[in-house]
Amino acid sequence: MKILVIGSGGREHALAWKIKQSPLVDEVFCAPGNPGMDEIGPCFDVDPTDLSKMQELVLQIVPDLIVIGPEAPLAAGLSDALRARGFDVFGPSEKAAQLESSKGFSKDMMAKFDVPTAKYGRFTDLTEALDFLETMDAPYVIKADGLAAGKGVVICQTLEEAENEVEAMMTGKFGDASSEIVIEEFMEGEEASIFVLTDGEGALYLPAAQDHKRAYDGDTGPNTGGMGAYAPAPVVTPRIMELVQTLIVEPMLDGMAEEDMPYQGVLYVGIMVTPSGPKVVEFNARFGDPECQVLMAGLPGDIVPALLICATGGLVTAHAQIAEMMGLSDFQPTATVVMATDGYPGSYPKGSIIDGIEQANALEDVTVFQAGTDKDSDGKLIANGGRVLGVTATGEDLKTAVSAAYSGVDQINWPEGFFRKDIGWRAL
Repeated sequence: MKILVIGSGGREHALAWKIKQSPLVDEVFCAPGNPGMDEIGPCFDVDPTDLSKMQELVLQIVPDLIVIGPEAPLAAGLSDALRARGFDVFGPSEKAAQLESSKGFSKDMMAKFDVPTAKYGRFTDLTEALDFLETMDAPYVIKADGLAAGKGVVICQTLEEAENEVEAMMTGKFGDASSEIVIEEFMEGEEASIFVLTDGEGALYLPAAQDHKRAYDGDTGPNTGGMGAYAPAPVVTPRIMELVQTLIVEPMLDGMAEEDMPYQGVLYVGIMVTPSGPKVVEFNARFGDPECQVLMAGLPGDIVPALLICATGGLVTAHAQIAEMMGLSDFQPTATVVMATDGYPGSYPKGSIIDGIEQANALEDVTVFQAGTDKDSDGKLIANGGRVLGVTATGEDLKTAVSAAYSGVDQINWPEGFFRKDIGWRAL
């Protein structure tokens, strides 16, 4: 098989790395890819949201399966365009991807299908939004409706702070993404991420993961796209997972099919484990980053049959066989430590040189996934983004995995980078 992985982040590097291990796969192509992905297979410098050029590339490669990593091309309708060309695609349609691309749409679907979530209101009028705030209690959760690169959610502790944030969002803080906003009640509890592989009917549940959103140790500092992750997350007990399945995932999948937008691909269910049970914080239409890294590294089996059957259908009848091929029951505890450029998630410089990835990869059970990297004119690896590396390790238990990941970090020479030193602290 030939498989094309679309995207250029740590999530896509992990997917390409795992796909390449499959005995079913002859070649892996990536677009646009990154230097780490370039070592797996040829990379093509094509913008994933440029539907015309992406279709040209696909017609040139003629892959047997296309795996779309990021949310932006899904929201732009890339999966629909490629399916219309006759290709098998892992990734939801533009309509189904609204579960991520519009937080208002997502909340309305949850309300329609009685899925437990926070009380909310959605607004395009500033005065109405400010009036709604008056009916809520602190803290306040303010969300940009559209895609904002993982930064469109702000938690405000006072009414004045919330009013200022609402005004900032609705007057262009996140561009068009925050011309409409959602205001939610604050939910108390512990967050976790659950990933469901689905063809629209059947569902495979991957081990629950937990990421670290705040920039600094002790869950302090600004929100980021994720500074590290681990799996399995002990906060998601078998009972919690059962409730997620029956109260959240099954109603959503059935409801989306009823609405003539069946969901195919991976459904990311961000939950809050509250005293009254799990509630949805958000849905995403793709793997989380860095959760994807821990899931791909921790699965001992072959991911390709699962991706393929989700794209083509038939998961209900082949469920047990696919789960066995993935090695779901033998998942290894895994941890990822993200190394980011100093200044992230604010402004940060680009171009600093990174050394030591080869030494880190040489350690047993350690893999470094690249995200915001590039090569300079001398061929040296440089930082070209905020979150740059995902140092990932497996172990016989989570403590061992975390220790191995930090051993990998120690091998990397990058003075301009920083990382959290407490990944996995909730579980440990």
